[in-house]
Amino acid sequence: MAKRATTAKTNTEDYLRMYRQMVRIRTFEDNANQLYLSAKMPGLTHMYSGEEAVAVGICEALTDEDRITSTHRGHGHCVAKGAAFREMFCELLGKAEGYCRGKGGSMHIADQANGNLGANAIVGGSMGIATGSALRAKLQSKDDVTVCFFGDGATAQGLWYEVMNMAALWNLPVIYACENNGYSEYTKTEEIAAGSIMARAEAFGIEAHQVDGQDVLAVNELTQKLVARARKGEGPFFMELMTYRYHGHHVGDINREYYRSKDEEKDWKDNRDPIIRFRAWLVSEGIATEDEIDAMNAEIETDATEAVAYAEKADYPPAHEVDMHVYAD
Repeated sequence: MAKRATTAKTNTEDYLRMYRQMVRIRTFEDNANQLYLSAKMPGLTHMYSGEEAVAVGICEALTDEDRITSTHRGHGHCVAKGAAFREMFCELLGKAEGYCRGKGGSMHIADQANGNLGANAIVGGSMGIATGSALRAKLQSKDDVTVCFFGDGATAQGLWYEVMNMAALWNLPVIYACENNGYSEYTKTEEIAAGSIMARAEAFGIEAHQVDGQDVLAVNELTQKLVARARKGEGPFFMELMTYRYHGHHVGDINREYYRSKDEEKDWKDNRDPIIRFRAWLVSEGIATEDEIDAMNAEIETDATEAVAYAEKADYPPAHEVDMHVYAD
């Protein structure tokens, strides 16, 4: 049976699941980074560390039938929507048991069974896909909602304005979720985006909200309300989630002081880390003890270590598959 989103996160199981999902994302990224640094993973990857509350807060308000589209910084979205470590690490290493038979790699993971229509290496490239998914839902009288994840830099793409116009005219059940992490590659957001990003959505008559992307409960509460309204035909909606990426633009972007300081990074990690903040809240509310949380963290780390070891030994796809899954039959 497909998972159905709860109407409110009011019990221990829901809160602990959100914490677990955030730690799973952070742990996956830590291991993915090590695979790159040890030259075991081909190509580049873009770390999601620091932004976990966005993906988890949103995806925990969705059902398996709801869709998402992802980005080049998409591991967090994939994990939050239900992906398994083993298949994800296999995909990163180009192995046949990966979600895309090893052909997609880090920036093109898709998981249709869990409603993940796929990541996209093109900045803003999934905006049309997400809007098309919402149009499909409306034409077929389905009640699923599609969430389109993208970064602040993608707001410069003309496609976004075209699809927002369509979505607003046709009241499509789509939520545009802008992960504003303060930087478009190596440039501060305020240097590439004139005016208010929210005002861009509001110009099309789309209701826009800004939320602290480091607060998983705030993100989840807002998303639940918007998803419920979108199901009733009140969409589309826009969310600007204020967040931060701990790593560089990609794993090779190590010496980045020329565009942001170490003090800035330290301040976000020390004072606004979404996992640390939520952990402290869980303990203060008596939902879990420090020992229970430590045990959960250790279990997740073991799962990731075992999944990496499995992926390293897994088989590559056979050579005859080189032209398979490229074109529709």
